[in-house]
Amino acid sequence: MSEVFRRRRRAEEETAPAVVREDGPATARAAGPWDAADDYPEAERVDLGGLRLPVDPRFEIQLRVDGDQITGVIVLLGESLLQVQAVAAPKRNGIWDEMRADAVRDVTAAGGALEERDGPFGPELVGRAPAQGQTEPQPVRFLGVDGPRWFLQAVISGPAASGGEAGDVLEDVVRGIVVVRGDEPMPPREVIPLRLPVDRQPADEQAPHRDELRPFERGPEISEIR
Repeated sequence: MSEVFRRRRRAEEETAPAVVREDGPATARAAGPWDAADDYPEAERVDLGGLRLPVDPRFEIQLRVDGDQITGVIVLLGESLLQVQAVAAPKRNGIWDEMRADAVRDVTAAGGALEERDGPFGPELVGRAPAQGQTEPQPVRFLGVDGPRWFLQAVISGPAASGGEAGDVLEDVVRGIVVVRGDEPMPPREVIPLRLPVDRQPADEQAPHRDELRPFERGPEISEIR
């Protein structure tokens, strides 16, 4: 089951001065993704509990739902996808180094290939990976950000993985994310819980096709696909 909604963003992201954090693995970034305790710039975001995600009429957001649990977030932009997940991390150490090694091992074993490079968020992985419904490995890009007691992984696949305007849009989504880790103890790599937005407005059962939606004339919209 998927939850789909679209909303127009009210403000553009701004940069903020770097701040040294005593409870995190590294110095806070001058730009997002942000921690909930940061003085982050105001923008229209959907509140999913553990993540606050920017919204924009150019893309759709889907929540992967398994029973009563949300298991993932996907941003759809044309033929490109952005998959986002936030997990708990140790208080003093980041986990992106070991997560990159895991990703290279898993993608290589599946018949793809990845190489490391420097990107706007630090070290990242680019290459090709098998995709469901595709006979050949597809372009893919793994981004990772270590935050205070959390780790955010974003995977871009499809044409946007090679850059261009679509790639810029999805990078901006990552920059605008706010991670709400919470204070409860969690083992490393445990997924930070997500939930449906409190103020959602369910769509009619006979929801219009995505091309027929009018985000500037209607409020935030959610339709369920069972």
